[in-house]
Amino acid sequence: MDKQQLSKDILKLVGGEENIDQVTHCMTRLRFNLNDNQKADKATLKNTPGVMGVMENGGQFQVIIGNDVPVVYNALVGNMSKSPNAENASSSASTGEKKKRNPISALFDFISGMFTPILPAITGAGMIKGIVAILVALGWLSDTSSTYIILSAIGDGAFYFLPIILAISAARKLGSNMYIAAALAAGIMHPSITALLADGHNSSFMGITVIAATYSSTVIPIVLAVWIASYVEKAVDRVTHASLKLLVVPTVTLLIMVPLTLMTVGPLGTVLGNGLSGGISWLFDNMSIFASILIGGTMSLLIITGMHYALLPIVVGSMTTLGYDFIIPLMFAANLAQGGAAFGVGLRSRNGKTKSLAYSTGLTAIMGITEPAMYGINMKFKKPFIAALIGGAVAGGFMGIFNVKSYVITGLAGLPSVAAFISPAISTLLYALAGGLIAIVVAAIITYILGFQEESESQPVAPAAEPAPAATTTSAVVTEEAKAQDEQIFSPITGEVKPLSEVPDPAFSEEIMGKGFAIQPSEGRVVSPINGTVFSLSKSGHAIGLVSDTGAEMLIHIGIDTVKLKGQFFSPKVQAGAKVAVGDVLMEFDREQIEKAGYTTITPVIITNMHQYESIESAGRTTIKEKDLLFTAKA
Repeated sequence: MDKQQLSKDILKLVGGEENIDQVTHCMTRLRFNLNDNQKADKATLKNTPGVMGVMENGGQFQVIIGNDVPVVYNALVGNMSKSPNAENASSSASTGEKKKRNPISALFDFISGMFTPILPAITGAGMIKGIVAILVALGWLSDTSSTYIILSAIGDGAFYFLPIILAISAARKLGSNMYIAAALAAGIMHPSITALLADGHNSSFMGITVIAATYSSTVIPIVLAVWIASYVEKAVDRVTHASLKLLVVPTVTLLIMVPLTLMTVGPLGTVLGNGLSGGISWLFDNMSIFASILIGGTMSLLIITGMHYALLPIVVGSMTTLGYDFIIPLMFAANLAQGGAAFGVGLRSRNGKTKSLAYSTGLTAIMGITEPAMYGINMKFKKPFIAALIGGAVAGGFMGIFNVKSYVITGLAGLPSVAAFISPAISTLLYALAGGLIAIVVAAIITYILGFQEESESQPVAPAAEPAPAATTTSAVVTEEAKAQDEQIFSPITGEVKPLSEVPDPAFSEEIMGKGFAIQPSEGRVVSPINGTVFSLSKSGHAIGLVSDTGAEMLIHIGIDTVKLKGQFFSPKVQAGAKVAVGDVLMEFDREQIEKAGYTTITPVIITNMHQYESIESAGRTTIKEKDLLFTAKA
């Protein structure tokens, strides 16, 4: 691919040089501070060969390139009449970011970052609730037995104590102390408080009314409380001497926030939460078909814009208060419609590469991972994407007619999640499956009828179809790509192993950059996971590129958005071009200071040239130490 031409295309599509206030880059993406984000042509950029994705985050306009980003950046700067002022970057970027930060985008980012890490817990608990319901319905388990009580507690536990789980996740996202937040949630859920307010009568604290409310299984009250507590905690921390912080900060924060939550924040949040759940329930009870058609037909658009994150509190609130949800079935319909549209492209296309990619991404979409089909096929050819929206709307209307509900929160809304629709009435599952089939068939047929204009056969269909050669730096030389073979990847960090889906950045969570796993560090050190060469090291120290002796290209990305720290708290121990062996120290970083500055330290460890490998195979660990086997890339 011609990087000069790609840089010219990007420069034009972001609105031209006059629209660029500043441009920098990290290990994988160009980061623009634009004068007007609306002038950028996101749709065309996303479909430009060589561009893996486009996203807006914190006021920045980010173009995801991959390993070639240094080359593209240099070419882009070379095409500009004036070079971006790197010396003024820190001040202008920070002030510009605050000035241009979209409150709606910031809200969606907060909701996403708060809910994504806890989804495994509530998904697992929800599945257990569904299994228990099936066993009881089939008569295989008595609802009075001790086994039923224990299984029910396992399923209900995460939902009953959801405020504590959410408090920890919200505090982490807000950069406040997670354990103070957990103590705040535990305080309002203490059995004595629950008993005091359980009869529905108001109580009092120091003569001030405490409104009766129930906080178990709620969402909004604790989120509001932790948000306010983050400001209280930081204010107390600023005025407290260092020698007294450990004693004073948590004490004062809890003494202020627990009563304040019980008296004002909690009741207000309860009213808002009940109103949202009640409103959704009313909408589907009284306008079920209309609501289902609308949401089923626009869900993919919501996902593209990131607005689907706003639905997460509604889904969780409905599930915890009503025991079921109407939105997950519509996500299911929309995802399968994307797969159906991709299948339609495969049926109609005369291009062998397009046909193969359409079928493979279509299958991935009906399994619940829609991005390859959505971005690589349907949006590229435009009409298939419209067909997918229609398929989602038709299937949504069908599900609305038959009142399809989800009884479990699932991680991916695809065929593997059909257990979410199992209830005592088996018809719910059957209607859900029928709705999914309708989504696939309608989207495929409409795609086939509408047709689409294919580009020349030499044109890459999707970024994923094109190998991304390793980026180089001034001191690193990467040898010619070798034939891939199985590659063992050892852990570069001690900590907890997480799926990439828990990383609060779509470039990683949606596997746009590559496949692998993430690690939540418990120590502030990174060692080499392979025998090979350091081919790139970001100036800010937050990202390290490696290539193994057998050709696996890797990225270790310490934290999310930590490029904004501009090297603070990072201490590199190698330079680009260095030969390394498994266990050699690459980087040391101050984990606590990074998190105190408001950044998550979750670290994706990924293979970026996955086109050379068939799959990755986890070593099955949940906690891991340096040099333990993390995963194997299967050639």
